[in-house]
Amino acid sequence: MSQLLSTTLGPVRLLGENATPIWGMSNAERDRRMAESAAKSGSTLATGHELLFNLAYAFDPLLLRLALETPGTIFVWGAKPIVGQVPQGADPLTAAHVIDLSDGRKLYNRQLRKLEQPMVRELTPETRREIERRSYFGAYKGVTDLLTKYLWPELALILTRSAAQLKMTPNMVSVIGVTLCLVATFLFAKGMYWSGFLSGFIFMVLDTVDGKLARCTITSSKWGNVIDHGVDLVHPPFWWYFWGTGLVYWGLGLSAGTFTFIMTAVIAGYVLQRLIEGMFLKDFKMDIHVWRPFDSQFRLITARRNPNMVILFVSLLFGRPDIGLIALAWWTILSLVVHAVRLAQAYGVKRSGRPITSWMDEAGAAAA
Repeated sequence: MSQLLSTTLGPVRLLGENATPIWGMSNAERDRRMAESAAKSGSTLATGHELLFNLAYAFDPLLLRLALETPGTIFVWGAKPIVGQVPQGADPLTAAHVIDLSDGRKLYNRQLRKLEQPMVRELTPETRREIERRSYFGAYKGVTDLLTKYLWPELALILTRSAAQLKMTPNMVSVIGVTLCLVATFLFAKGMYWSGFLSGFIFMVLDTVDGKLARCTITSSKWGNVIDHGVDLVHPPFWWYFWGTGLVYWGLGLSAGTFTFIMTAVIAGYVLQRLIEGMFLKDFKMDIHVWRPFDSQFRLITARRNPNMVILFVSLLFGRPDIGLIALAWWTILSLVVHAVRLAQAYGVKRSGRPITSWMDEAGAAAA
């Protein structure tokens, strides 16, 4: 049994039926959202082709992106078609590119910077929670900071599930998070570091939740991305600056010269590091942190907001938030030097005529 949907992407054929919900919606609705989202991102179907979804299965959205890149591609599990872009009305198993994922092969997800076997699982009442869990962790970036990767994934999963059940949108979560971000900034300025940390910690967790909610419920939006990434980009220097001004309430205010040096190092270092990352992305078409394994490991601790907050937290435990800010400044300088050296090395490799490729691409090719 199958049904044909008309979407902005083109004809979509749904195989079978499935009453088991996933992330608060039917699997048919989830597949429809994926098709509409792909259309908004500029994807199209080849002439005479249709998009095919098997409602009996839930799968990683990566498979849809790959199928849309190459007409005639169908991903299968054994002899069961899962998702693909195939000629209209034809037997999907006769498509030009039939890729069986049951052999355990791994695929590289450039969007999330990770190499892994994409999720494919039959969706039933018994498997629903496991599938939600796997799709949630499947939406995690493989290369990120140590707090996002190791500290709060389980907490963020609970909050993401709760938000989906309450029919909250990612933008609602973002608004709550931005409010807490502003509260944390005010508290840091007043030297109320522990209260500010609590507010900032909740904001940082929600900063994970809104993105995961958007990916799991297929509800990403242009303005949601602007708010999310815009706030992420802008607020860290304000946190460090007002952390510095708040030191006077602890009797640990820095001299004018020391404060100027630290703020110059922290803010200029942050901006320059971001510029280096942008230059690498522009010139080599990939994130600097996925070039070699070292870069991926260094991303865990590089001077971004979350690792910097670890430094400040440790300093608070010892009652010396001033030393924490000084350490943060020097760590920012060191991280900037590492990024500058890596960028220079990449240009050197390019001048030698050798290609700049991600170690994840290489591993994915080897696995295939």
